[in-house]
Amino acid sequence: MEAERALPPLTPGTLYLVATPIGNLEDISLRALRVLRECDVVAAEDTRRTGQLLKHFATSKPLLSYFQFNEARRSEEIIERLRRGEKVALVTDAGSPGISDPGQRVVRAAIAAGFRVESVPGACALVAGLTASGLPTDEFHFIGFLPHKSGQRRNQLEALKAYAGTLVLYESPYRIEKLLGELNAVFPERGVVLARELTKKFEEYLRGTPTELLEMTKKRSLKGEFVVMVGPVSLPR
Repeated sequence: MEAERALPPLTPGTLYLVATPIGNLEDISLRALRVLRECDVVAAEDTRRTGQLLKHFATSKPLLSYFQFNEARRSEEIIERLRRGEKVALVTDAGSPGISDPGQRVVRAAIAAGFRVESVPGACALVAGLTASGLPTDEFHFIGFLPHKSGQRRNQLEALKAYAGTLVLYESPYRIEKLLGELNAVFPERGVVLARELTKKFEEYLRGTPTELLEMTKKRSLKGEFVVMVGPVSLPR
């Protein structure tokens, strides 16, 4: 309790980027919990999901939704709240806000308006998957989600062939087989690591060439969100 009282209060007119669990609820940090308890409002990609998270940690705060199709309007509302001196916590569905989610637009708007943005770091699927993959981490390129259209996906992968480091992508279970087929066409000899269900009970890492991993998908159903990593061309499997 003495340590808690010694902590500095949150700064008015600040946008706090709060990382939330990517699977295991213990992913949350003590600092994240304090910011969520002391902020004035929580801007969430999915208010229902965030509401459940806050309830689990015995916290109740006003929730403001932002997502891909309303982030421009919500950014204006968040900026107005910051002008009033409110302390705004921004969270995504899972992990660090601003990584492959609409939060990055809110961050840009806050910075452009002259407000302070503070990161409250924590779980991130990109970092969790890459560090346990066994692939080189000294140089990597994060793509996020590929476009949905096949031609655009193929063009982006082809453009990455010359990149020397590890490639990191996010993919849904509904397109993982399609992605492996595309990787087989563009990077047939490279080692690939699929990380799924990160920090959850059934966390798993699958390693092999795109062809070998495609064979796995024919034998079993692969569920959960994926972090997909493609090793450098010079790296032996």
